[in-house]
Amino acid sequence: MKQDRSALPGYGKSAEPLLLFSPERPGDRDVHPLRGLVQYGPYSKNFINRVFDPIRVATIFPDGMNARVRALFDEFERSHNPQERKDYLIPFPGFRTVFGINLKPAAGGLHVVIPENADEIIHSSSHPHIALAQLITDAMTRLDTRRNEYDVLLIVLPDRWEDAFEGEDDGFDLHDHIKAINASRGTPTQFITESGALDYRCRASVMWRLSIALYCKAGGIPWKLADADPTSAFIGVSYALKFDPSGKVTFVTCCSQVFDADGAGLEFVAHETRDVHQDGDNPFLSRSEMRRIMARSLSLYQRRHGGQSPQKISVHKTTEFKKDEVEGCFDAFDSIAEVDLYQIKQEVPWHGILYENATSPAMYPCERGLYLPVDERELLVWTQGDVPQASSGKHFYKEGKGIPHPIAIRRFGGHGSWDAPVQSILGLTKMNWNNDQLYDRMPITLQYASKLAATMKSMPIVSSRPYELRLFI
Repeated sequence: MKQDRSALPGYGKSAEPLLLFSPERPGDRDVHPLRGLVQYGPYSKNFINRVFDPIRVATIFPDGMNARVRALFDEFERSHNPQERKDYLIPFPGFRTVFGINLKPAAGGLHVVIPENADEIIHSSSHPHIALAQLITDAMTRLDTRRNEYDVLLIVLPDRWEDAFEGEDDGFDLHDHIKAINASRGTPTQFITESGALDYRCRASVMWRLSIALYCKAGGIPWKLADADPTSAFIGVSYALKFDPSGKVTFVTCCSQVFDADGAGLEFVAHETRDVHQDGDNPFLSRSEMRRIMARSLSLYQRRHGGQSPQKISVHKTTEFKKDEVEGCFDAFDSIAEVDLYQIKQEVPWHGILYENATSPAMYPCERGLYLPVDERELLVWTQGDVPQASSGKHFYKEGKGIPHPIAIRRFGGHGSWDAPVQSILGLTKMNWNNDQLYDRMPITLQYASKLAATMKSMPIVSSRPYELRLFI
């Protein structure tokens, strides 16, 4: 009988990954990050000298916003009930109640007011974004001499300056520019905007997002992945292009994040190279350059693990692996037992619709964690979808509306079952410590990768030393 090739292979289902909130108590776990924080506290709660009490926050804000900034700090000490996402968001009980330490404005003199004539300076300039960047840089320079007196810098931007956040013709991005300057100085930075934080109606949402971000930027670890294979490591690779005035590519900035099996990636490496070629808009490294950055990534892992190497390494990119890049990876990891290379694509033309029976589509999305092989090398994974475990057994779809899109995973190195890589990638979608969401669509290996590369592009000199991830998020 002739085989019917019109049918797709059978699908699989990966369980929703659990998060761990204590290194000593394996039972301190939950699928819901906020619920776990309230019940157990953060993972690093009992680490000695990990996060000092209180977390001291210096501030930069425009003239006239002093009272509003003070009020924001007062809010961290109070409880707030959610006004949105009520099927997921839980009440915020106060920063100290959640994290076990205080969050305070830094001592006097560490709160710089941008002059009252800033509006005139910005709006009268032929390059408003450069004028605003200079005003903020001048304020940061005033604080830099007392860097040991604060832990995180909070920069408050009013909505009326929004047109100066980006350059129209030069690709300038204020966020990337300031982050690059402060990263080179070792200063973790948190931006907030007037509408995004000060005026946002749901104060519980604002408090959760800012609290987790500030705790992490001060050096804390809110959660890790439970049940992760301790012998595995994950590397996310991204490239950003630099152009000369004629539009020709002069350098490629390559960033490589290294994550432990439990999703804790605290550092990354970057370097600039001319040894690349382009396929359309995408740059690709030569064999020697890929070997070099993968070897540096492996060294970063070994430095954090007493010289030990992982038994398995998975490398993630959003673009395909060219032959030279594949060979460069295997050159660098010749002593590693298992090496998997995955292209992970976010834009795919597939949807997933759940049917309750042969003729009736369900009123809710398919479950998150479904996966479907397309061929022997490619797989679709639904990192969006229904997660009833996050909402007391009720249907919960984070996106709220629409039909879930899968991501596509294409294998360029490695072999074996898809079960383990799907579970790992699903877990890595829950490791973004810069928001309060249940998950992101893409794994953390790639969630920050392109942003890191773009920020590094703003640095005048890319050092060979490792960079702390918390300085860039």
